[in-house]
Amino acid sequence: MKIINRDLVIIGGGPAGLAAAVSAWDSGIKSLLVIERDSHLGGILNQCIHNGFGLHTFKEELTGPEYADRFIEMADERGIPYITDTIVTDVSDDKTVTAMNSKDGIFKISAKAVILAMGCRERPRGALNTPGFRGAGIYSAGTAQKLVNIDGYMPGKKVVILGSGDIGLIMARRMTLEGAEVKCVCEIMPYSGGLKRNIVQCLDDFGIPLKLSHTVVDIEGRDRVEAVTIAQVDEKLKPIPGTEERIECDTLLLSVGLLPENELTTEAGITMSRITGGAEVNESFETSVNGIFACGNVLHVHDLVDYVSQEARAAGKAAAEYIAKGEKSADRVPVYTQNGVRYTVPQSVDLTSDCDVTVRFRVSDNFRNKKVCVYIGDELVSSRRKNILAPGEMEQVKLKSDVLKAHSSAKSITVKLEDC
Repeated sequence: MKIINRDLVIIGGGPAGLAAAVSAWDSGIKSLLVIERDSHLGGILNQCIHNGFGLHTFKEELTGPEYADRFIEMADERGIPYITDTIVTDVSDDKTVTAMNSKDGIFKISAKAVILAMGCRERPRGALNTPGFRGAGIYSAGTAQKLVNIDGYMPGKKVVILGSGDIGLIMARRMTLEGAEVKCVCEIMPYSGGLKRNIVQCLDDFGIPLKLSHTVVDIEGRDRVEAVTIAQVDEKLKPIPGTEERIECDTLLLSVGLLPENELTTEAGITMSRITGGAEVNESFETSVNGIFACGNVLHVHDLVDYVSQEARAAGKAAAEYIAKGEKSADRVPVYTQNGVRYTVPQSVDLTSDCDVTVRFRVSDNFRNKKVCVYIGDELVSSRRKNILAPGEMEQVKLKSDVLKAHSSAKSITVKLEDC
């Protein structure tokens, strides 16, 4: 079996992998390799033809393919090596990557550092336990997006969408623009899982109803979907008898959540977060296994690709520093969450860090008129008022290096919501 030596291997050639590769290259790492399982670089952005990307990164509004192309051009300008149509089958804790493709067969890459940037996948129908036959016309929203935007195929003409994640909202607009009738978007939670701007631009602007606290309880049609039955749910998310409504349709799109693509991460013995579904990382995006880093949607599902790129750049720079200097000895303190903060990334921080640390988080419910407070030990070091907080919108706080160092003897950081 062929064995290749590289300083750095990056698994995934989407927005996270490309940004990490560019950052690592600019930080002095020239012996690197990006591995992508698809035929082209760019990842999921290649099928996201709507605009709204790049406002933070490039200060202009781009489509998904345009955003991806910016980073592909950066990689090409630098001569960053990559291989496509290649599947990674294993990552060991000694940073040996096993991969395979039709040209080289099975081969191994011995690396000094690895960056995991595999992205995420959609939660399937099987996770919902919705009764009904396995008829044609049931698609994940992302699959429908690929069919329409890449393959030029319309999945159906009368559509119901279950779940109000951003992909579902965007596909409600896309299907409407292509001539389909989108009957409604149902969301089991009492709030939407997508960005507010997508609710306005994709549903409100097209008169598509959003039914909160509703779910699909039955799917009719043996060979093809003929109708679905929706019902209102109670506070325990159980259908309420007597609230059923039958809607004729030929297509059901599922936008019921994204899952980080973390089989390789788990097999490497990396400590995982039960909330995000991704690895637990420190402020350098390093996992519990020294020299293995994670960034992008494989770490936690993002709302904006700009944040993916920011994290990936930081991960690429940190991996370059690890390769140059070896393991960094530091006592890191855990980051705890309270009072409505669901999780944070990172989950631990070096209080002696020479760099500012951005802590990103999501809340567990809709909140109004709250303060986002950060405590290092028992001392309040940051407080910022937020009029509205929603689970679909990622939040962040920046902790200055001098503030961290001033509390270097503390044992914890806590991020929580407090009343104004």
